[in-house]
Amino acid sequence: MARIRKGVSYRRLERPNTRISKYKKKAFIKANPAKKIVRFNMGDANKKFQYTLSLKARNALQIRDNSLESARMSSNRLLEPLGPSSYFMRLRVYPFHILRENPLATGAGADRFSTGMQKSFGKPIGNAARIMKGQTIFEVCVDEPNLKMAKEAMKRASHKIPCSCILEVTKN
Repeated sequence: MARIRKGVSYRRLERPNTRISKYKKKAFIKANPAKKIVRFNMGDANKKFQYTLSLKARNALQIRDNSLESARMSSNRLLEPLGPSSYFMRLRVYPFHILRENPLATGAGADRFSTGMQKSFGKPIGNAARIMKGQTIFEVCVDEPNLKMAKEAMKRASHKIPCSCILEVTKN
């Protein structure tokens, strides 16, 4: 099975070209790859908490869905032992942007198979969320006793995201 390319290849913001139409000739991208994110809200959404921690991006970039899912899993794994009613975590971005790749054939006889840059629109290979500077990526709501654990969870999530992040704590 082929490996996925490095995240650096897709980090730069590019022109969003993700049109999907019910009319085939108007749809530029023929297939939409499955999203890898399992859940966007974790914990107790109805309870009012004392503190809200926000993980914000320092610069604009694209973050692939497998990176967001990895960050979500690592931070949620730290918060789960506290109990489902002692925190609320939300992933605030959605990977709408479809990433494409123009595969170029190499080796003997490749010139007969490859189109080069003649028809280089590319095939969909994944999804990414477009993040602007200062946009909130993750949000965690906790009470005073669990504040230290929530800060550690957000720190772990920031290690999985391919940009430097700011942790902002607000009292509700």
